[in-house]
Amino acid sequence: MEETLRERKKRQTRQLLIRAAVRLFAEQGYEETTGAQIAAAADVSTKTFFNYFPSKEDVLFAEVEQYYGLALEVIADRAPDDTVPQVLRRTYDRVIANYLRQGPGIEDPELAEVYQRVLATVPAVQAKALLMTFDAQRRIAGALLAAFPDRLDPISAASATGAFMGAVQAAGLASLETYGESEQDYLASTRRAVDIAIQGLESL
Repeated sequence: MEETLRERKKRQTRQLLIRAAVRLFAEQGYEETTGAQIAAAADVSTKTFFNYFPSKEDVLFAEVEQYYGLALEVIADRAPDDTVPQVLRRTYDRVIANYLRQGPGIEDPELAEVYQRVLATVPAVQAKALLMTFDAQRRIAGALLAAFPDRLDPISAASATGAFMGAVQAAGLASLETYGESEQDYLASTRRAVDIAIQGLESL
C-alpha cells in the first residue's frame, strides 16, 4: 500500500530521533544522554520523543519488531515439503537481507557501530535485549508449532528456537569481543552459527 503523507512524516520523525539519539550516545555516552536532549537534537518536543519511544533504551530496538515480523511471515508461509531447519535458515536469510537493505548502517555506518558498542557495554541495554529475546523466542516457537503441528510439540519447538537463536546471538557477541565492531566479521560469525545450529537440528 502506498504510504500516506502522515505515515511518511511519522517515519521520518522516528528516524530523525533514532539518529539524534545514537549520535548523542557516541558523543557524550549512553548513560549521560536524556530523552530531553535527544528531542532537542532532533528539534522536536520532549513529549514528541516519548510519544515515539517509552524510554531511551527503546530507541536502540526501534526496528526489532519489524525483523521479528518478517521471521513470523517466513514461518507462516512455509511450503508443504519444507523442513524445520530449512525454514529457520530462510528466516535468517530474509531478516539479514532486510537489514542489509534498510538497517541503521546503510546511510550512516556510525549508527551501527555505536549500537553494537552500547549493546556490548551497557547493562540496561543488555537487560532490555534479553527481555526482547525471551519474548521473540516464545513467539517464534509458537509460530513453528503452528506451522509444523505434525512434526513438533511445544518442547521441541521451544528447543529448536532456542538452539537457533541462541547460536546466532552468542556468535554475534563473541564476534564483537573478538573482532570489534566490524559488520563484515559480525555477519560472517552469525552465518557460521546458523550452519552449526542447522546441522544440530537436522534430526527434526
